[in-house]
Amino acid sequence: MPYIEINMTAGATKEQKEKLIEGITDLMVNILDKNPASTQVVIKELTAENWGIAGRSVKRLRAEGKTANISKA
Repeated sequence: MPYIEINMTAGATKEQKEKLIEGITDLMVNILDKNPASTQVVIKELTAENWGIAGRSVKRLRAEGKTANISKA
């Protein structure tokens, strides 16, 4: 019974999250021959101020325009 947890900053649409869940489930089925009925995918969304990279919050990095190589938003 695979359990896959995705941690990401908030902002993805409902449709994008549905595609992630479906796509990751498909990968588990196609690559590891897992049963899709028992494959669990959990998306945890964090605020940008609760995620840090290189000693700074993503919120601060975005405000400084320094996320080109780490994030689209």
